[in-house]
Amino acid sequence: MKRHLLSAADLSRTDAELVLETAAEMLALADRPIKKLPALRGRTVVNLFFEDSTRTRISFEAAAKRLSADVINFAAKGSSISKGESLKDTALTLEAMGADAVVIRHGASGAPHRLAHSGWVHSSVVNAGDGTHEHPTQALLDAFTMWRHLGNLDGRRVAIVGDVLHSRVARSNALLLQTLGAEVTLVSPPTLVPVGVEAWGVETSYDLDAVLPKADVVMMLRVQRERMQGGFFPTPREYSRRYGLDARRMATLQDHTIVMHPGPMVRGMEITADVADSDRSVIVEQVTNGVAVRMAVLYLLLSSDSQEDTSL
Repeated sequence: MKRHLLSAADLSRTDAELVLETAAEMLALADRPIKKLPALRGRTVVNLFFEDSTRTRISFEAAAKRLSADVINFAAKGSSISKGESLKDTALTLEAMGADAVVIRHGASGAPHRLAHSGWVHSSVVNAGDGTHEHPTQALLDAFTMWRHLGNLDGRRVAIVGDVLHSRVARSNALLLQTLGAEVTLVSPPTLVPVGVEAWGVETSYDLDAVLPKADVVMMLRVQRERMQGGFFPTPREYSRRYGLDARRMATLQDHTIVMHPGPMVRGMEITADVADSDRSVIVEQVTNGVAVRMAVLYLLLSSDSQEDTSL
């Protein structure tokens, strides 16, 4: 793998499959009495989160600790960033601390790229979500979950449904899943389709009921009201009626089709509770797989230049 993971587009099919295969080995650790490897002992991973996060931050922290790395959690609130410190000065502080990897979540699209290519730090940079741009490790864990249930993704049909406009998860998944051979359809109201989506190479549809029976995977997205100014749809009830996944719609799915959600879910809005908790749902499994995938990413980024034995 390259030195940084900034975009799903950076990953070739060989790179992506290497991450998935490594994650499968990492997942096997969960069955061991001691769930740790010495692979990154002596390395320091900094979680630099300018936006609130639960799943992603904890997942990266758990991943680094299971690889025996030292972890520093750096939240914007309560730090010098809240006093006006710039990204550059924060980065120089991290460099002085000897960080080997910086996992960054930032509200501005492109911030991880800026950090990686600025010369401010010499550590590996992992994009944990930047604005409405990308979230590559979420796409990797989603692909890993599909891979474990469906096997090879060549020709598999994946429907990504909801607020595509504001979803960095949708963009990263669209890029990565096509790299792995899947066919992606984005389903959303016309007001929530990004400008220039044609360049993504995906199908688009406004009709959820027409897409569902053919899908092998249905991934529901949260409506990100915190990123909205103005009315993108009439009412939450109308949105749920047109684009929500309920028991009636779930009954139209093929027997093998799985239901996914990157979280956090708004039950009753984009997905009903009975669907979220059904046998088809792999939403909790996605969280478990997230730790294994992020272990794989950190391992592949940081162990490659180590002289120590990092075999599993």
